[in-house]
Amino acid sequence: MNIRVRAAQPATAAPRQAALSSSGRAWRTLKRDRYALAGGIGVALFVAIAVLAPYVAPHDPNFQFPEGLSPLGAPLAPSPAFLFGTDLLGRDLLSRVIWGTRVSLAVGVISTFAALILALAVGVSAGYFHGPVRTVLIWITNAVLSFPSLLLMLALVSVLPRGIWVVVFVLSVFAWAYPARVFYGEVLSVSQREFVDAARAVGAGSLRILLRHIVPQLVPLLVVYFTLRVPATILAEASLSFLGLGVQPPTASWGSIIYEGARAYRSAPWIFFFPGAVIAVAVLSFNLLGDGLRDAFDPTSGARRQGAP
Repeated sequence: MNIRVRAAQPATAAPRQAALSSSGRAWRTLKRDRYALAGGIGVALFVAIAVLAPYVAPHDPNFQFPEGLSPLGAPLAPSPAFLFGTDLLGRDLLSRVIWGTRVSLAVGVISTFAALILALAVGVSAGYFHGPVRTVLIWITNAVLSFPSLLLMLALVSVLPRGIWVVVFVLSVFAWAYPARVFYGEVLSVSQREFVDAARAVGAGSLRILLRHIVPQLVPLLVVYFTLRVPATILAEASLSFLGLGVQPPTASWGSIIYEGARAYRSAPWIFFFPGAVIAVAVLSFNLLGDGLRDAFDPTSGARRQGAP
Protein backbone atom coordinates (compact mmCIF):
# COMPACT_ATOMS: atom_id res chain seq x y z
CA MET A 1 0.00 0.00 0.00
CA ASN A 2 1.37 3.36 -1.04
CA ILE A 3 1.03 6.09 1.50
CA ARG A 4 1.39 9.65 0.30
CA VAL A 5 2.62 12.05 2.89
CA ARG A 6 1.51 15.65 2.36
CA ALA A 7 4.37 18.06 2.76
CA ALA A 8 3.99 20.44 5.64
CA GLN A 9 3.40 24.03 4.68
CA PRO A 10 6.05 26.55 5.67
CA ALA A 11 5.41 28.48 8.84
CA THR A 12 4.93 31.66 6.82
CA ALA A 13 2.26 30.20 4.51
CA ALA A 14 -0.57 30.64 7.00
CA PRO A 15 -0.10 34.39 7.54
CA ARG A 16 0.29 34.93 3.78
CA GLN A 17 -2.93 33.06 3.07
CA ALA A 18 -4.70 34.94 5.84
CA ALA A 19 -3.44 38.25 4.42
CA LEU A 20 -4.70 37.37 0.93
CA SER A 21 -8.08 36.34 2.33
CA SER A 22 -8.28 39.55 4.38
CA SER A 23 -7.40 41.69 1.35
CA GLY A 24 -10.09 40.03 -0.74
CA ARG A 25 -12.68 40.52 1.98
CA ALA A 26 -11.64 44.15 2.41
CA TRP A 27 -11.99 44.81 -1.32
CA ARG A 28 -15.47 43.27 -1.41
CA THR A 29 -16.53 45.35 1.58
CA LEU A 30 -15.11 48.52 0.03
CA LYS A 31 -16.97 47.97 -3.24
CA ARG A 32 -20.27 47.84 -1.35
CA ASP A 33 -19.60 51.12 0.49
CA ARG A 34 -21.13 53.88 -1.66
CA TYR A 35 -19.66 56.67 0.43
CA ALA A 36 -16.16 55.23 0.20
CA LEU A 37 -16.54 54.81 -3.57
CA ALA A 38 -17.70 58.42 -3.86
CA GLY A 39 -14.68 59.50 -1.83
CA GLY A 40 -12.39 57.39 -4.01
CA ILE A 41 -13.81 58.96 -7.16
CA GLY A 42 -13.30 62.41 -5.66
CA VAL A 43 -9.69 61.62 -4.71
CA ALA A 44 -9.00 60.21 -8.18
CA LEU A 45 -10.48 63.34 -9.76
CA PHE A 46 -8.29 65.65 -7.68
CA VAL A 47 -5.21 63.57 -8.48
CA ALA A 48 -6.06 63.71 -12.20
CA ILE A 49 -6.50 67.50 -12.04
CA ALA A 50 -3.17 67.87 -10.24
CA VAL A 51 -1.33 65.73 -12.80
CA LEU A 52 -3.02 67.31 -15.81
CA ALA A 53 -2.99 70.90 -14.53
CA PRO A 54 -0.96 72.25 -17.50
CA TYR A 55 -3.53 70.81 -19.90
CA VAL A 56 -6.83 71.50 -18.10
CA ALA A 57 -6.09 75.01 -16.80
CA PRO A 58 -7.52 77.52 -19.30
CA HIS A 59 -4.80 80.14 -18.68
CA ASP A 60 -1.41 80.73 -17.14
CA PRO A 61 -2.12 80.99 -13.39
CA ASN A 62 0.21 83.99 -12.99
CA PHE A 63 -0.80 85.96 -16.09
CA GLN A 64 -2.42 89.29 -15.25
CA PHE A 65 -5.14 90.00 -17.79
CA PRO A 66 -5.65 93.70 -18.57
CA GLU A 67 -9.34 92.92 -19.02
CA GLY A 68 -9.34 90.92 -15.77
CA LEU A 69 -10.04 94.03 -13.71
CA SER A 70 -12.89 96.51 -13.88
CA PRO A 71 -12.22 100.13 -14.94
CA LEU A 72 -11.93 100.90 -11.23
CA GLY A 73 -9.35 98.18 -10.71
CA ALA A 74 -11.66 95.70 -8.93
CA PRO A 75 -11.60 91.96 -9.62
CA LEU A 76 -14.29 90.58 -11.91
CA ALA A 77 -17.09 88.33 -10.74
CA PRO A 78 -17.56 84.87 -12.33
CA SER A 79 -18.54 85.13 -16.00
CA PRO A 80 -18.27 83.03 -19.19
CA ALA A 81 -14.82 84.54 -19.81
CA PHE A 82 -13.59 83.78 -16.27
CA LEU A 83 -15.68 81.00 -14.76
CA PHE A 84 -14.39 81.55 -11.22
CA GLY A 85 -13.84 85.28 -11.69
CA THR A 86 -10.49 87.00 -11.28
CA ASP A 87 -8.36 87.89 -8.28
CA LEU A 88 -7.02 91.24 -7.14
CA LEU A 89 -4.32 91.24 -9.85
CA GLY A 90 -6.63 90.25 -12.71
CA ARG A 91 -5.49 86.62 -12.82
CA ASP A 92 -7.90 83.83 -13.77
CA LEU A 93 -9.05 82.29 -10.49
CA LEU A 94 -10.04 78.96 -12.05
CA SER A 95 -6.52 78.47 -13.42
CA ARG A 96 -5.01 79.35 -10.05
CA VAL A 97 -7.30 76.92 -8.23
CA ILE A 98 -6.37 74.14 -10.68
CA TRP A 99 -2.65 74.77 -10.27
CA GLY A 100 -3.21 75.14 -6.53
CA THR A 101 -4.58 71.58 -6.55
CA ARG A 102 -1.19 70.34 -7.68
CA VAL A 103 0.69 72.27 -4.99
CA SER A 104 -1.71 71.53 -2.11
CA LEU A 105 -1.98 67.82 -2.93
CA ALA A 106 1.77 67.53 -3.39
CA VAL A 107 2.42 69.12 0.01
CA GLY A 108 -0.23 66.93 1.65
CA VAL A 109 0.90 63.67 0.08
CA ILE A 110 4.66 64.19 0.44
CA SER A 111 4.39 65.44 4.03
CA THR A 112 2.14 62.55 5.02
CA PHE A 113 4.33 59.97 3.27
CA ALA A 114 7.49 61.28 4.96
CA ALA A 115 5.79 61.41 8.37
CA LEU A 116 4.46 57.84 8.06
CA ILE A 117 7.84 56.49 6.96
CA LEU A 118 9.42 58.05 10.05
CA ALA A 119 6.54 56.82 12.22
CA LEU A 120 6.91 53.31 10.82
CA ALA A 121 10.66 53.26 11.48
CA VAL A 122 10.25 54.48 15.05
CA GLY A 123 7.19 52.38 15.87
CA VAL A 124 8.61 49.14 14.44
CA SER A 125 12.00 49.61 16.08
CA ALA A 126 10.49 50.48 19.46
CA GLY A 127 8.02 47.59 19.30
CA TYR A 128 10.46 44.90 18.21
CA PHE A 129 13.70 45.76 19.97
CA HIS A 130 14.10 45.88 23.73
CA GLY A 131 16.33 47.74 26.12
CA PRO A 132 17.77 51.22 25.50
CA VAL A 133 16.48 51.38 21.90
CA ARG A 134 12.86 51.10 23.00
CA THR A 135 13.35 53.46 25.95
CA VAL A 136 14.96 56.22 23.90
CA LEU A 137 12.46 56.02 21.02
CA ILE A 138 9.43 56.03 23.32
CA TRP A 139 10.89 58.95 25.24
CA ILE A 140 11.41 60.95 22.04
CA THR A 141 7.91 60.13 20.82
CA ASN A 142 6.31 61.18 24.09
CA ALA A 143 8.35 64.38 24.10
CA VAL A 144 7.13 65.31 20.60
CA LEU A 145 3.52 64.53 21.56
CA SER A 146 3.78 66.77 24.63
CA PHE A 147 4.68 69.88 22.64
CA PRO A 148 1.96 72.24 21.29
CA SER A 149 2.50 71.36 17.63
CA LEU A 150 0.61 74.31 16.14
CA LEU A 151 2.62 76.91 18.06
CA LEU A 152 5.88 75.17 17.22
CA MET A 153 4.95 74.96 13.53
CA LEU A 154 4.20 78.67 13.46
CA ALA A 155 7.46 79.46 15.21
CA LEU A 156 9.48 77.18 12.94
CA VAL A 157 8.09 78.46 9.64
CA SER A 158 8.59 82.01 10.90
CA VAL A 159 12.34 81.61 11.34
CA LEU A 160 13.09 79.32 8.39
CA PRO A 161 13.27 80.51 4.77
CA ARG A 162 9.84 80.55 3.15
CA GLY A 163 9.14 77.88 0.55
CA ILE A 164 7.22 74.74 -0.30
CA TRP A 165 9.88 72.33 0.95
CA VAL A 166 10.09 74.12 4.30
CA VAL A 167 6.34 73.65 4.68
CA VAL A 168 6.71 69.96 3.80
CA PHE A 169 9.50 69.57 6.35
CA VAL A 170 7.62 71.32 9.16
CA LEU A 171 4.39 69.39 8.56
CA SER A 172 6.31 66.10 8.48
CA VAL A 173 8.21 66.79 11.69
CA PHE A 174 5.05 67.28 13.72
CA ALA A 175 2.90 64.51 12.20
CA TRP A 176 4.82 61.30 12.89
CA ALA A 177 4.59 60.89 16.68
CA TYR A 178 0.97 59.75 17.10
CA PRO A 179 1.01 57.09 14.33
CA ALA A 180 4.38 55.93 15.69
CA ARG A 181 2.67 55.12 19.00
CA VAL A 182 -0.06 53.21 17.15
CA PHE A 183 2.49 51.23 15.11
CA TYR A 184 4.43 50.53 18.29
CA GLY A 185 1.41 48.93 19.93
CA GLU A 186 0.59 46.93 16.82
CA VAL A 187 4.15 45.61 16.52
CA LEU A 188 4.10 44.54 20.17
CA SER A 189 1.04 42.42 19.35
CA VAL A 190 2.27 41.02 16.04
CA SER A 191 5.73 40.11 17.36
CA GLN A 192 4.12 37.69 19.84
CA ARG A 193 2.26 35.65 17.22
CA GLU A 194 3.10 32.08 16.29
CA PHE A 195 4.43 32.75 12.79
CA VAL A 196 7.01 35.20 14.17
CA ASP A 197 8.10 32.63 16.75
CA ALA A 198 8.34 30.05 13.97
CA ALA A 199 10.52 32.38 11.90
CA ARG A 200 12.83 32.88 14.88
CA ALA A 201 12.97 29.11 15.42
CA VAL A 202 14.23 28.47 11.88
CA GLY A 203 16.98 31.03 12.33
CA ALA A 204 15.56 34.10 10.57
CA GLY A 205 17.36 37.33 11.47
CA SER A 206 15.72 40.41 12.91
CA LEU A 207 15.80 42.30 9.61
CA ARG A 208 14.14 39.43 7.73
CA ILE A 209 11.48 39.04 10.42
CA LEU A 210 10.71 42.75 10.34
CA LEU A 211 10.53 43.06 6.55
CA ARG A 212 8.86 39.72 5.75
CA HIS A 213 6.56 39.09 8.70
CA ILE A 214 5.88 42.21 10.76
CA VAL A 215 5.84 45.22 8.40
CA PRO A 216 3.41 43.55 5.92
CA GLN A 217 0.94 43.19 8.79
CA LEU A 218 0.98 46.99 9.17
CA VAL A 219 0.12 47.77 5.53
CA PRO A 220 -3.66 48.10 6.10
CA LEU A 221 -3.02 50.43 9.02
CA LEU A 222 -0.59 52.46 6.90
CA VAL A 223 -3.12 52.82 4.07
CA VAL A 224 -5.88 53.98 6.42
CA TYR A 225 -3.62 56.45 8.22
CA PHE A 226 -2.38 57.82 4.91
CA THR A 227 -5.85 58.54 3.53
CA LEU A 228 -6.99 60.07 6.83
CA ARG A 229 -3.83 62.11 7.40
CA VAL A 230 -3.57 63.72 3.95
CA PRO A 231 -6.67 65.94 4.43
CA ALA A 232 -5.40 67.07 7.84
CA THR A 233 -2.10 68.03 6.24
CA ILE A 234 -3.90 69.88 3.43
CA LEU A 235 -5.81 71.88 6.04
CA ALA A 236 -2.60 72.59 7.95
CA GLU A 237 -0.89 73.84 4.78
CA ALA A 238 -3.90 76.00 3.94
CA SER A 239 -3.84 77.46 7.45
CA LEU A 240 -0.14 78.29 7.26
CA SER A 241 -0.55 79.81 3.79
CA PHE A 242 -3.56 81.84 4.93
CA LEU A 243 -1.37 83.31 7.69
CA GLY A 244 1.29 84.14 5.11
CA LEU A 245 3.71 81.53 6.48
CA GLY A 246 3.17 78.72 4.00
CA VAL A 247 3.45 78.61 0.22
CA GLN A 248 4.51 82.05 -0.92
CA PRO A 249 3.04 84.10 -3.79
CA PRO A 250 2.97 84.00 -6.74
CA THR A 251 2.90 80.18 -6.36
CA ALA A 252 -0.73 79.13 -6.21
CA SER A 253 -2.01 76.88 -3.44
CA TRP A 254 -5.51 76.80 -2.04
CA GLY A 255 -4.45 78.53 1.16
CA SER A 256 -2.30 81.16 -0.56
CA ILE A 257 -5.17 82.06 -2.92
CA ILE A 258 -7.41 82.74 0.07
CA TYR A 259 -4.59 84.69 1.73
CA GLU A 260 -4.11 86.91 -1.31
CA GLY A 261 -7.83 87.69 -1.45
CA ALA A 262 -8.20 88.41 2.26
CA ARG A 263 -8.33 92.17 1.64
CA ALA A 264 -11.39 91.85 -0.59
CA TYR A 265 -13.48 89.30 1.27
CA ARG A 266 -16.49 91.63 1.19
CA SER A 267 -16.27 93.08 -2.30
CA ALA A 268 -15.02 89.87 -3.99
CA PRO A 269 -16.25 86.89 -1.94
CA TRP A 270 -15.68 84.45 -4.81
CA ILE A 271 -11.93 84.63 -4.14
CA PHE A 272 -12.68 82.97 -0.80
CA PHE A 273 -15.59 80.79 -1.83
CA PHE A 274 -14.12 78.76 -4.68
CA PRO A 275 -10.79 77.68 -3.12
CA GLY A 276 -12.57 77.16 0.21
CA ALA A 277 -15.19 74.95 -1.45
CA VAL A 278 -12.48 72.95 -3.22
CA ILE A 279 -10.66 72.40 0.09
CA ALA A 280 -13.91 71.20 1.68
CA VAL A 281 -14.63 68.74 -1.15
CA ALA A 282 -11.07 67.40 -1.14
CA VAL A 283 -11.03 66.88 2.63
CA LEU A 284 -14.45 65.21 2.50
CA SER A 285 -13.32 62.89 -0.31
CA PHE A 286 -10.21 61.75 1.54
CA ASN A 287 -12.14 61.27 4.79
CA LEU A 288 -14.87 59.22 3.11
CA LEU A 289 -12.26 57.02 1.45
CA GLY A 290 -10.31 56.67 4.69
CA ASP A 291 -13.41 55.74 6.67
CA GLY A 292 -14.33 53.16 4.04
CA LEU A 293 -10.86 51.64 4.11
CA ARG A 294 -10.93 51.49 7.89
CA ASP A 295 -14.26 49.67 7.85
CA ALA A 296 -13.06 47.35 5.07
CA PHE A 297 -9.92 46.29 6.93
CA ASP A 298 -11.73 46.16 10.30
CA PRO A 299 -15.38 45.17 9.73
CA THR A 300 -16.19 45.55 13.43
CA SER A 301 -15.50 49.29 13.27
CA GLY A 302 -18.47 49.87 10.98
CA ALA A 303 -20.72 47.84 13.27
CA ARG A 304 -19.56 49.77 16.32
CA ARG A 305 -20.12 53.08 14.54
CA GLN A 306 -23.69 52.10 13.68
CA GLY A 307 -24.42 51.00 17.24
CA ALA A 308 -24.45 47.28 16.55
CA PRO A 309 -23.57 45.00 19.46
